[in-house]
Amino acid sequence: MVTCITFGLKRSIIVALAFGGFMVLGSIPTSVRGQSDTTTNQNQAPKTRLSGTAYLEPYFAYDFNKPSSKDLPYLYNYSRHNEFNLNLAFFSGTYEDDRVRGTIALQAGSYPMANYAAEPQLFQHIYQASAGVQVIPNLWIDAGVFPSHFGIETAVGKDQWTLTRSLVAENTPYSETGVHASYLTGAWTLGLFVLNGWQNIRDQNSNKAVGTQLQYSAGILTLNSSTFFGNEKPDSTPRNRIFHDLYAIVQISKVFSVSGVFDIGWEQTPISGSYARWDGTSLIVRALIVPTFAVAARGEYYHDPQQVIIATGTPNGYETMGFSVNCDYIFSEEATFRLEGKYYSSKDAIFIRDNTPIANSMIITTSLAVSF
Repeated sequence: MVTCITFGLKRSIIVALAFGGFMVLGSIPTSVRGQSDTTTNQNQAPKTRLSGTAYLEPYFAYDFNKPSSKDLPYLYNYSRHNEFNLNLAFFSGTYEDDRVRGTIALQAGSYPMANYAAEPQLFQHIYQASAGVQVIPNLWIDAGVFPSHFGIETAVGKDQWTLTRSLVAENTPYSETGVHASYLTGAWTLGLFVLNGWQNIRDQNSNKAVGTQLQYSAGILTLNSSTFFGNEKPDSTPRNRIFHDLYAIVQISKVFSVSGVFDIGWEQTPISGSYARWDGTSLIVRALIVPTFAVAARGEYYHDPQQVIIATGTPNGYETMGFSVNCDYIFSEEATFRLEGKYYSSKDAIFIRDNTPIANSMIITTSLAVSF
């Protein structure tokens, strides 16, 4: 447990453990093909599976505010304006048998450059590097760098309902470093995490963070509750962070799907020790019109008045609403072309156009996502 957590935070952890339970996300969430099974007779070792995956997603984004730096503000995915670029490319290898599993994936692109900017350069190329063992049936212990246990969205665009990521996804970890235990029983998955921190590969202090996840998935419904407790500041000025992520996915029919996310967090302020709050929400509706064509619409809101997560330097901090619409042409299971229009409206003038602060932004993005 994080050493600087106060008695009140300890009590919050106990409540969250009772409510949140435990869960873990497994290997990279992309389809894996080209598997090679080593078959044996019943008296020999169980089958092993070796697999490899390659993924790449070139894109073009145009921000009508025309940022002079070409960096789209407050975004990590598809974050370069008016240039052909590569959001994410990775190569991964996975091994799995009945008792042992592991994944190594190396990445490049504008996404890792933006999202891992605080890490040493070598670490910026790690998408996943984790290994696990099954200690008893249905209970796995994994350690290393692995996908985050927050939210619905990942950096792998091909698997997402919308082309770009939501504001809640962009401002919670995409990956985590540490150790986690996961247990699957029926429709329930439970997990417990001990982490370096809030998307840290290299630890920022001597403390460790803890997290929990409880997920129910059966029939048309997936419901998830995740938590995080830890100190995200240096040891000399510790500030406790508490965070809860709640999401639901409903497969209404073969055509229509709906997902909703609500995030809320608190972090101690440096002077009074009181807690500053931020929150965000996203709602996505997707329609698979025909097997080769889909459309989706997203509405979202993010509120960080004391700038815990997003620093704007403006009186009201980051308070932004957004709306996006995208359409996808699905060439095959391996390739999807996507087009999206997105609009942001902020309470403060946090965007820049023609050297003048304004309160809105409109971005058009296209991408071609390919995996093999």
